[in-house]
Amino acid sequence: MVYIHSSNLQSHGRLKSTNCLVDNRWVLKITDYGIGKFLDNADPNNIEEHQQYKSLLWTAPELLGDPARSYNGTKEGDVYSFGIVLHEIYYRMGTFPGKANLTAKDIIARVKNKESTPCRPEIFNDVTDVQPAIVKLMQMCWLDNELERPSFNVIKTYLKKKVLQGDFKHTNIVDIILNRLEKYANNLEDLVESRTQELMIEKQKTDKLLYRMLPRTCADKLKVGEVVQPELFDSATVYFSDIVGFTTLSSKSTPIQVVDLLNDLYTCFDAVIATYDAYKVETIGDAYLVVSGIPVKNGDNHAGIIADMSLDLLEEVSKFKVKHLPNEVLKVRIGMHTGPCCAGVVGLSMPRYCLFGDTVNTASRMESNGEANKIHISESAHLALMNLGGYHNEYRGDMPIKGKGIMSTYWLTGSSTNGRTRKVRNDLTW
Repeated sequence: MVYIHSSNLQSHGRLKSTNCLVDNRWVLKITDYGIGKFLDNADPNNIEEHQQYKSLLWTAPELLGDPARSYNGTKEGDVYSFGIVLHEIYYRMGTFPGKANLTAKDIIARVKNKESTPCRPEIFNDVTDVQPAIVKLMQMCWLDNELERPSFNVIKTYLKKKVLQGDFKHTNIVDIILNRLEKYANNLEDLVESRTQELMIEKQKTDKLLYRMLPRTCADKLKVGEVVQPELFDSATVYFSDIVGFTTLSSKSTPIQVVDLLNDLYTCFDAVIATYDAYKVETIGDAYLVVSGIPVKNGDNHAGIIADMSLDLLEEVSKFKVKHLPNEVLKVRIGMHTGPCCAGVVGLSMPRYCLFGDTVNTASRMESNGEANKIHISESAHLALMNLGGYHNEYRGDMPIKGKGIMSTYWLTGSSTNGRTRKVRNDLTW
């Protein structure tokens, strides 16, 4: 009850002896809480009158007079119910003993009326097993004035002081076993909670890693065993880039240095991409593939997003230093193309989110036919940027593109968007 009162539930609302269950470890468990919404739809006409009034014998007088509060109850009302249950536990005579001449309906009416001598279960002084401290606690719990009733934190402290250190000095073997079982149950619950927290932390780490490998929507479907269906996107912009002279650069480096170089460069690229509505598809050696408009559609903005991102990546490349070759100037070729594209997850072992279609091939051709530290774009990408406005493109000419024939292509030379002006000049960008 201390836990329930400190949780979002705030109160039980229907505490009674029939809601107190004992498990196979002799540990008492509280049930039937947090179901106020279900009771709102219950039909009282389906419950016999006697049974309906009998179920209210544990209900505090202030709640009997206010049915709207009785579903969810109050903390003070729970304390009243605890007092009635405590009486049942120690006297073993049922609910409201000594009132055999009254029906449950009569008892409820008298409790509700808050008589000068409150209608409560009888206190039998000739029963020697019940200690005065327990009788006093019952009477404090069922006081008419709800503000004078103790809280469950106070009750817990009171019981520990009186039962374990005070009035109950002679403890039998059953009490010792119960006390140890209770400690064991509490320790077990703490252990389970601790392990659950550890499991949740590990799950978050796994999810974070999975979301880096696949789009969130696809990853969530795969986690529940669903098949990710391939999806066709009417329009998206694909970015391709690679390092100019990578073969020569690799010949000057050890394999480990090559890996470190690519890791440093693409970690830098990843940080830039994270600020844009773009998705990094994959890296193949020194090639880098990014798309915008997939897997989350963003209208006609994808071309502008990739253009701004490309300009920022060129700026990062101009500042990048190769650790093992500090005098080496790194250069990249960038190509971009806008068009329809298909995307889907391929494979069950090490699945990959892949792009398919002529748009991907054309973007790759834009990159391979480009020049160092320049952004080579197709005519469709050029038109998409012109529709958005704020981008500066320079007509390159009609170029023979392998597998495509003659294509009109352009250089992206700069932009004036989002309050920033960016330009490309030779191998520098600012």
